[in-house]
Amino acid sequence: MEILFITHKYPPSVGGMEKQSYELINGVSKYFKVHTIIWDNKSSIIKFLLSIPFKVKKMLKENPGISLIHLNDGLMAGFSLKLKRITTIPVTVTIHGLDIVFPSKLFQRFIVKRFKEFDAVIAVSKATAEECYKRGFDRNRVFVVRNGVDTEMAHMYKKLTYKSEMEKMLNLDLSDKKLLVSVGRSVRRKGFSWFITRVLPKLDPNIIYVIVGPTHPHIFKINFILNLLPDGLANKIGLAFGLGLDEIDIKKALQNSSISNRAFYMGKLPFEDMVQVLKHSDLFVMPNIKVSGDAEGFGLVALEAAINGLPVLASAIEGITCAVIDGENGFLVPAENEDLWVDRIKRLLEDRDSLKRFGEMAKHYSMTNYAWDKMVEGYISVFKKILARGEQKAHARVPSRIHDYFESMDSLMLDRYVKKNA
Repeated sequence: MEILFITHKYPPSVGGMEKQSYELINGVSKYFKVHTIIWDNKSSIIKFLLSIPFKVKKMLKENPGISLIHLNDGLMAGFSLKLKRITTIPVTVTIHGLDIVFPSKLFQRFIVKRFKEFDAVIAVSKATAEECYKRGFDRNRVFVVRNGVDTEMAHMYKKLTYKSEMEKMLNLDLSDKKLLVSVGRSVRRKGFSWFITRVLPKLDPNIIYVIVGPTHPHIFKINFILNLLPDGLANKIGLAFGLGLDEIDIKKALQNSSISNRAFYMGKLPFEDMVQVLKHSDLFVMPNIKVSGDAEGFGLVALEAAINGLPVLASAIEGITCAVIDGENGFLVPAENEDLWVDRIKRLLEDRDSLKRFGEMAKHYSMTNYAWDKMVEGYISVFKKILARGEQKAHARVPSRIHDYFESMDSLMLDRYVKKNA
């Protein structure tokens, strides 16, 4: 089997989808011959997207052994709808979340509707699969393959002096503090500002909250421009470009005197530093909220926390419930229920030794069930099923006249045999 992968999310770019794409392609290459069409992150992305059909034609001509094409997200699928017309080989696509729920009638009618033509849709979570079903996708063509996590993180050593480095960065003595941490882009659905304003003030003063994630130097200017546009259009632009508009509300919330020196926005940190923050924290919180037209497809950051032995407390919402299994590698709380969030955090932090033991259990569970190899095996299984279906269809396409001919010949020969031996 030879497979052609097409993606615009790939290292050296950094992110969850980039990591998933890298691990998938390299994982599958250990078992089958792999070909790739990958955006170089330097040339025009629009030019790359528009050139996909032409590049595929060239790739198939040069490599006639390719038996399946895989598109690694909905954007690739949107610009590859013609592939089903220019080739007879199966085409599959991974759907992550926003690429199926994006709140545009035109997108839903003319793009998502066409996704049904692909031979298989691989959803990263049950929640994402449910969104496909709601839109009338054939259940026999939708498969759930959960994302994996980099288990090598578990083997990174805990730098004992890092806490003092954090104290310098935060300008705060952490010796008697309990540390909560969130990681990710400050998009609305992450609920960071909601947590700061609704939950943190009700917690003990010795509980500190830290956010690790990229900031945008011009976010206030961008927001000013968006405010000049109709709300619907502004919302679509924010979602399409993944703008961290919650950063504005976070910074406003940080000015509240009631949480002075209790909440910190550290911005984007080097990967090694981010891991150290996880290893020196007491609890990872993922306080996602419901945002119309957006969805958390999976929740990779929760797994990264668990892999580092850090217990996870997350909203029981959307794809998070596929990454965080309540009582196994974390705990789930109803989204936007501030009283339950406060109560659960207080009870978990009462016994830090028990919490630490649970963190070790969560680490083992996540390493066992979410290694990248598991994800790769899931994709290979889907690819094989789709190719097998294609072979069955090929056999079924034999003209019925040929079948009728052989059946009539069999009947004729049987009649002659009976008469001869009567």
